Amino acid sequence: MNSPSTRAPAAGMLLSYRESLLAMAGLGFVTMMVAIDQTVVSTALPTVVAELRGFQLYAWVTTAYLLTTIVAIPIFGRLGDFYGRKPFVVASIVLFLVASVLCGLAQTMMHLVLGRALQGIAGGMMLGTAFAVVPDLFPDPRVRLRWQIILSSCYGIANAVGPTLGGFLTYYLGWRTVFFMNVPLGLAGLFFVLRHLPHVRHMQVSGIRLDWQGAILIACALAGLQLLVQWLPNHGASLSMVGLGCFTLACAAAFLWWEGRCKAALIPLDMFRDRSIAILCLLSMLLGFVLFALLIYAPLLLQGGFGLTAREVGMLITPLVVFITVGSILSSRIVGRIPRPEIILYAGFIFLIVCGGGFLLIDSDTPRIWLVVVLAGCGMGLGFIMPNLTIFTQELVSRSRLGIATAVLQSTRMIGGMLGTAVIGSVVSHFYVERVRQLDVSTFGKGNWLARLEDPQVLVNAQVQSDFIALLHRQALHGETFILHARESLVWGIHAGLVLAVLVAVVGVLLLVRLPSFRFESNVSPSQKDSAEAPR
Repeated sequence: MNSPSTRAPAAGMLLSYRESLLAMAGLGFVTMMVAIDQTVVSTALPTVVAELRGFQLYAWVTTAYLLTTIVAIPIFGRLGDFYGRKPFVVASIVLFLVASVLCGLAQTMMHLVLGRALQGIAGGMMLGTAFAVVPDLFPDPRVRLRWQIILSSCYGIANAVGPTLGGFLTYYLGWRTVFFMNVPLGLAGLFFVLRHLPHVRHMQVSGIRLDWQGAILIACALAGLQLLVQWLPNHGASLSMVGLGCFTLACAAAFLWWEGRCKAALIPLDMFRDRSIAILCLLSMLLGFVLFALLIYAPLLLQGGFGLTAREVGMLITPLVVFITVGSILSSRIVGRIPRPEIILYAGFIFLIVCGGGFLLIDSDTPRIWLVVVLAGCGMGLGFIMPNLTIFTQELVSRSRLGIATAVLQSTRMIGGMLGTAVIGSVVSHFYVERVRQLDVSTFGKGNWLARLEDPQVLVNAQVQSDFIALLHRQALHGETFILHARESLVWGIHAGLVLAVLVAVVGVLLLVRLPSFRFESNVSPSQKDSAEAPR
């Protein structure tokens, strides 16, 4: 009997069992690094803003990351199809580590936003290539589902410890350590990837050209959309906002026109002639909206709205991210055994609707067990949806388009996340300020204290809050009452934003009705699949 290191690859596998395991271990460390970064940053963000004093840039810490990620994903997804994915996986790990150190050393909110933007480029390179490596190693989707459990488990371990660890690190050692903890995971992943991940190229062509014009146009369109969503609530239908809207539409139209005529298009638009792929990408966008709404604003609700510490927030957010993994592992065990695999997507969106609606009933007096149940249910729904959208899409495209198809799916999820973060952030800010201004100034006296209260910084920064209370005491006012009113206003605003997230999940169910029935094809060689899909 051959040893694991020398025996031939099993059916549906590119490498031997041992080499496959070591290569997947490298991807697992990379997955853990990205997952931990997302969870600890969302948990630490209220404290980061409290120290660096820039609440107006609260959403930008996330949206800067998302914006650069969205632009980078299709670029490197396409380059991975041309040149193979391993060089870009390696480069993404190195760049992510450098960016993480720069974030940890940031002295202002603007420096942190710029560091997160660089981190987003690395994350986009990683998402555009690393996830497409899995179908390279395991062409058979049923074999791929079994090996996917390794990545799901790594994601689960990171998500399980991430929020709690982030809370403890922020509370005891400071928020900067949450960025430095990426270094050991990244170095471990780099070792295994360099040593054991094969360099696979599906497209052996010469004279490769990259669609830089398309990349610039989509970057301008997305940046314009981000700024429009962010600034419109404050500036209204002003001339500058109308001009920004026209610029965004012009860039989007130019991108579509160019991609339809470019021979080496960044995003092949003919891919969306397959209705299933188009619907899966739209579902991915809706999922991103809900996912980032929960990851970014649930911690703010708990810390700013309910007055909990970063350590307590980390512990309470843990069920959300743990059950994302539980749902992913559970769905991987059953999705290949049911006659209609798309049923698992229905279950995921229904979980999000029911549990997201339950989230709207939570206030500071709600028993913690109810909060845990609701967050766990949302996590289960996300876990049912996220990995299956990727697997379904990879099964529908040819091998030569695995990278760009995976990249487009990841990009649409990030676009949804960018929109969710910005839109809900605008809603939260609007409702918060409006309710704070309902305080009767004629009764309490007019002063600069109202402007201070309109900045949610006063709810997450202990020093700012102490100074505010002292200011009101000097005016013979009870500052604690004003803080309580501000917390209730923030809870009201976040609940209003989460209503949008629930409505988006409802739209997801309605869109699923139009998704054609799906079946897995097994034991199909890459060449057969390419030829079978060539006429598409």
